[in-house]
Amino acid sequence: MSKPKLQLNLTSRMEAVQSPLIPVIGQLIRQNPGTISLGQGVVFYPPPREAIASITEFLATPANHKYQAVEGIYPLLEAIETKLKLENKIAINQNNCIVVTAGSNMAFLNAILSITSPGDEIILNTPYYFNHEMAITMASTKPVLVATDENYQLHPNAIAEAITQKTKAVVTISPNNPTGAVYSSEALAEVNQICREKGIYHISDEAYEYFTYNGIKHISPASFLNSENHTISLFSLSKAYGFASWRIGYMVIPQHLLMPVKKVQDTNLICPPVISQYAALESLKVGVDYCRQYLPDITFVREKFQQKLSSIKDICTVAPTAGAFYFFLKIKTEISDFELVKKLIKNYKVAVIPGSTFGMNNGCYLRVAYGALDPETTVEALQRLVTGLQEITNMK
Repeated sequence: MSKPKLQLNLTSRMEAVQSPLIPVIGQLIRQNPGTISLGQGVVFYPPPREAIASITEFLATPANHKYQAVEGIYPLLEAIETKLKLENKIAINQNNCIVVTAGSNMAFLNAILSITSPGDEIILNTPYYFNHEMAITMASTKPVLVATDENYQLHPNAIAEAITQKTKAVVTISPNNPTGAVYSSEALAEVNQICREKGIYHISDEAYEYFTYNGIKHISPASFLNSENHTISLFSLSKAYGFASWRIGYMVIPQHLLMPVKKVQDTNLICPPVISQYAALESLKVGVDYCRQYLPDITFVREKFQQKLSSIKDICTVAPTAGAFYFFLKIKTEISDFELVKKLIKNYKVAVIPGSTFGMNNGCYLRVAYGALDPETTVEALQRLVTGLQEITNMK
């Protein structure tokens, strides 16, 4: 007599977490060779030569192949401290500290796990960055969504009204993914002040700090007076230094969060990839001018997009942008965003990301990423996108 098969209970907290759309879009692109991707947020240029050259020296040193400090190697921490002081006006002292991470996504997850318990709430401004929403849900905490205005700017009063006894943090992203908006110093200061008065954290994602246009300046909330004990700042080398796959970012946290963050990071990672940390160190020695030399090309592409998208304003609304390398389009159609994306890939060989993954479910929205384009590819990508949107929307 055969034994009955064991019935596994396969349910878990992960069922509540949305599936990441980037891999899904990536699979559609692979199934449609020749597709130009306006999906993933990466830049077109490589890491600095100095970073790549440092790998040979790194490999030749036996000690480099062992585990290193959980919070990052000292030379990199020192270089980051200097960068923060000069560029972000953030002073590192006895009240705060730096932790190097495997990208700013890990920094965000470190923060959420360190400051919350199951059932707590985190305020996200919509449209949100999908990995933030996923991390919050994964931690058995609740994302509380607060709408931005028609230009995707913050509503500080609405944020204040959304705070409850369960709220642990407010998240801001500036320059913003997915909208390209840049928040004013006044708005960020107001949110930071609200967080201080309410005794909660302000998590500031600044991965796109160098990507601003039209004379707009990036502001770090941790530079505000009396912000050290409640502000968590997230930074990344993925964008500015072409480091996407190298997985290096860092966070500036209140000193009292260092041990909780180290617990999370030691459990999940032990230490950030050391080879990438040394490459990051060489990149920071080269400095922000490395990124700035490519900004004219990105600005050129951005302006071409603005010009071309303005020609279809009867079917497409584009809010003003001042940062990052995204446009967030509202399409006047009854077609679902994901269906529209699939049609664009299959029939027009151009890929974008549906807005619903960023929390925009009332209407058809698309995120268009242009950082990966060189000037030569831009004209073809734009023609495919605009033609596709015109023809698909006119079919309905």
